[in-house]
Amino acid sequence: MDTHPPVAVLILGAGRGERLGHELPKAFVPVLGRTLIERSIVALAKAEVFDVILPVLAASDFDRYASLGIEAPGLLAPVEGGKERQDSMRAGLASLPPEIEWVAIHDAARCLVQSVDLRAVVAAAQETGAALLGERSRDTLKRVVNGQVVETPDRAEYWAAQTPQVARRDWLEAAAAQATDEGRLGTDDAQLVEWLGKPVAMVESVGPNPKITRPEDLLLAEAILSAADASRDRREDAE
Repeated sequence: MDTHPPVAVLILGAGRGERLGHELPKAFVPVLGRTLIERSIVALAKAEVFDVILPVLAASDFDRYASLGIEAPGLLAPVEGGKERQDSMRAGLASLPPEIEWVAIHDAARCLVQSVDLRAVVAAAQETGAALLGERSRDTLKRVVNGQVVETPDRAEYWAAQTPQVARRDWLEAAAAQATDEGRLGTDDAQLVEWLGKPVAMVESVGPNPKITRPEDLLLAEAILSAADASRDRREDAE
């Protein structure tokens, strides 16, 4: 009998995506015929680590979402997000069933996330209390003040954060409440947990997990998906 603590994932998709340059809200932009939100839900369900999947969207997009007819195990009806990321996170947390103990927060725009990485980050969080996916910095980084370089830090210590970011539900609730009370806006969910003084583990992603933000990101996602389809076709032909 499976007695693992129940885990939910919030899919944040309330952003408008102006930088993507598309007439549709970002979560509903298609990539090879399927929207980002649909591909994200399918990817999350495929990993079989989430008991609940809860989309957090703009209320104006509820009908658009319903028209997609998405079905997946544990998928709940969407809830309305807020103006800021942590507002959407709080709305999602407040809408989860009370038995949920662990929560992952994922960007709908990271629709290529792999099952192996989803399982790894959830497992790491349940060992330490919180964890996120990320990748090592591949570029030299410069700290710039007023247009002038003031430092070149050791890139070996720097990672690019990805999602999902996973933590104990009570930590996330406390972290979001504290940030709101102090008038602070985090750029990601793990930062709020850091401000709470809790440890956050980093898990290196092994599969592609780009965030679809600009038009060129769509081209990259299409190339990755096309390559995956071609590889699958070759395997099937060889069998």
